[in-house]
Amino acid sequence: MNLVIVESPTKAKTLSRFLGSDFVVKSSYGHIRDLPKSELGIDVEHDFEPRYVVGGKSRTVAADLKKAAKKADIIYFASDADREGEAISWHLKEILQPSPEKAKRIVFHEITKEAIEEAIKHPRALDTKLVDAQQARRILDRLVGYELSPLLWRKVARGLSAGRVQSVAVRLIVEREREIQAFKAQEYWTIEATLSPGAKDISFVAKLHKVDDAVLDKFDIPTQAKAERFVKELENATYKIADIQKKETHRNPLPPFTTSTLQQEANRRLNFSAKQTMMLAQRLYEGTELGADDSTGLITYMRTDSVNLADKFLNESRVLISADFGKSYLPESSRRFTTKSKLAQEAHEAIRPTEVKRHPDDVKQYLEEDQWKLYNLIWRRAVASQMNGAILENTAVDIEAKNFTFRATGAVIKFDGFLKVYGETKEELLPSLEKDEQLELQKLEPKQHFTEPPARYSDASLVKIMEEYGIGRPSTYAPTISTIIDRNYVERIEARRLKPTDIGILVNDLLVEHFPQVVDYQFTAKMEDDLDEIAQGTKEWVPIIREFYKPFKENLDKKYMEINKKEITEEATTEVCDKCGSPMVQKFGRYGKFLACSAFPKCRNIKSLKEEVAKISTGVTCSECKTGEIVQRRTKRGRTFFSCSRYPDCKFALWNKPTGEKCQKCGSLLMESGKEKVKCSNKECDSSKVATPVPKPE
Repeated sequence: MNLVIVESPTKAKTLSRFLGSDFVVKSSYGHIRDLPKSELGIDVEHDFEPRYVVGGKSRTVAADLKKAAKKADIIYFASDADREGEAISWHLKEILQPSPEKAKRIVFHEITKEAIEEAIKHPRALDTKLVDAQQARRILDRLVGYELSPLLWRKVARGLSAGRVQSVAVRLIVEREREIQAFKAQEYWTIEATLSPGAKDISFVAKLHKVDDAVLDKFDIPTQAKAERFVKELENATYKIADIQKKETHRNPLPPFTTSTLQQEANRRLNFSAKQTMMLAQRLYEGTELGADDSTGLITYMRTDSVNLADKFLNESRVLISADFGKSYLPESSRRFTTKSKLAQEAHEAIRPTEVKRHPDDVKQYLEEDQWKLYNLIWRRAVASQMNGAILENTAVDIEAKNFTFRATGAVIKFDGFLKVYGETKEELLPSLEKDEQLELQKLEPKQHFTEPPARYSDASLVKIMEEYGIGRPSTYAPTISTIIDRNYVERIEARRLKPTDIGILVNDLLVEHFPQVVDYQFTAKMEDDLDEIAQGTKEWVPIIREFYKPFKENLDKKYMEINKKEITEEATTEVCDKCGSPMVQKFGRYGKFLACSAFPKCRNIKSLKEEVAKISTGVTCSECKTGEIVQRRTKRGRTFFSCSRYPDCKFALWNKPTGEKCQKCGSLLMESGKEKVKCSNKECDSSKVATPVPKPE
C-alpha cells in the first residue's frame, strides 16, 4: 500500500479518483505543526531555533497519519507546489519519521489524472531551501508580531497587534487617506458641442480644443464667466470639418493570469475581494465534480507570479482557436510571455484552465455562480492570450467654428482579434465623416469640473501597489487585506474601498515614528528579496534574521521606557462628566475614540464618540411599532443593517434591506436576499427558508 498525503480533504477526494487501489490518499488538514500560540516559541539565544508543536485538533490527524504511515510501503508527500507546501511536507516528514527510501516528494501544478500520474513517476527529495525560506518568513513574522504587539497593548489598547507585512499595507492606506484629506479641488470648465452630419439621424460630441490656434490647457477655462464668454462668441458660428486624421493601431492580448492580476481583475470586473477570489480559485484548483463519475481540477495552481504556459495548453488552445474562431484569429506561432518579477517563484506556470476544451458554458451547470464567473474569467484570459491582436482605426476629427477648433476622437474596430474572447474597448465610435463637411450644431454646453483627489485603495489597487513595491508575495496578498480588516485597522466603505479607522491611523503613526524600519517600504521589499535568495540557496536564513532582530530588539526595549501612553491616547476636552463633574478626556480604545472621565477609576463614566452614519431611509414603515421608518445604519465594524428610526424605543432590526412588501403567509416584511430574490424576515416562517425570485412585470 502507498500513502499520499495532501493538505485538503477536497484535494484528497479528487486524487483518490485518479489513483488505483494501491494508493490511500489522506489529508493533513493544512498545517499539522506550528509554533505554539501561547508563547514566542523561538530560542533567540541559539540561532532562533523554533519549537514546533502539534495543536489540539491536529493531534488526532497526526495519530491517524502515523498509523497509516506504518502500513505504507512508500509515503508520497503531495502538498502544494510552493514554499508553504514544501514546509507542510517537511513538517509531516518530521512527525512521521519515515526511512529515507520510503519518503518521496511529488509536486504538480494541476489536479488532473495525467498530472498526478506524471508526478508519481517522477518523485524528488524535499527541497530544504524552500523550507528554510518559509521557516525564515514564519520566524520573522512571529518575532515582529509577538514582541511588538505587547507594546501596543501597554501603550495604546489591549487586543491590538502588529504584523510585518500587514503594518506596511496599513501605512499605504493611511498615507492615501492623508493625501485625500490634504487635497484641494481646483475648478475648471470645458465646452462640448453635440454635432450631427447633415440630415443623418446620428450625433457625436466634440470638445473645445483650440482658441486662435492655441491648444487649451486643462485649466485655461477656470471660471463660468470665461466659459460663457466663449459660448457667446460662438453664436451663429458655422461648424465645418477642417481635418480628419486616421491611424491604425494594433492591440495585443494581455498575458494569462498571475495571482496578483487575477485578484485585480476579479475585483474590477466581478467585484470580488482578494480573499473571495482566492477561496473560489482554491476550490476550482482542488477539484470539482462534473457529473457522477468525473471529478477534476479545473484550473492550475493559483499562487504564482509566472506567466509561462505549458506546451500542452499552447498546442491545444491553437486547435480550439482555429476550430471555433477561424485561422484569421490564430498567430503564426504560440505567444510566450516573460515574467517581470526579478525572482519569479512559487508555482512555475500561469493560472489557466487545465483543459482548454472545457468551455465555461460546458461546466456552468456543475458550478456555483461565483465559481463559474471566476472560471469563465480565467478561461477567457488564457485563451485570448494565444489569439491575434485586435486592429483598431483611431480617428481624430478637428471641427472649425470661427476662431475656435473642436476635436472629437473615436475608433473603429477593423478586426476584433482577441477582443472576441476577452476584452473591452472604451473608445467612442464616430460616424462616417468627410473633410470640409458642414455639421449641424444640436447643443453647445459649458460644463463645470473639479479636480478629484486620489481614490482610496480597492483590493485590486492595493494588491497592485504592494506588488509594485515588492511587499509580500502571491500567497500573502489576500490574507494581508483580510487581516487588517479583521483587526479593525481598516474598514470597507462605499464601492468596497479601504479606509483606515481611527485606531488604524494611531497604530500606524506610532509605528512610523518609533519603528520606522518595520514599516519601511524599501526595507520590507528587501526582506522579501532576501527570502527569495534563501529559496534560491544563495543566502542562509539565520544571519538574515539576526541582522534584523538585534537592532529591532534594542529599539523595542528602549521604546517601552520612552513612549508615554497618555500622550498618545488621551486628549483634553471641554466636556464635563455628567456623573461627577470632573473633566472628560478623549481616549483611544481598540475600536476607536471615546470620552472617559478623568477621575477614573473612582468614576468609570464613558461616552461613545462614534460618528453617526447618515441614516438612509428605505421608505418602509416599521412592522413592529407601526410608527418609525426602517433606515440603513452601520455597526461599529462597518457592517450595514436596517433598523427602526425610533431606536432605542423600538429595537426592530434586519440584516437585509426590506422591500416594503408583506409575506403572504405570516404578514411579516419581505427582504432582499441576493440578486433579484426576496424572502420573509420572520425566521419562524417557512418562507424565510427559501429565497424566491422577484416577480417580473409583464
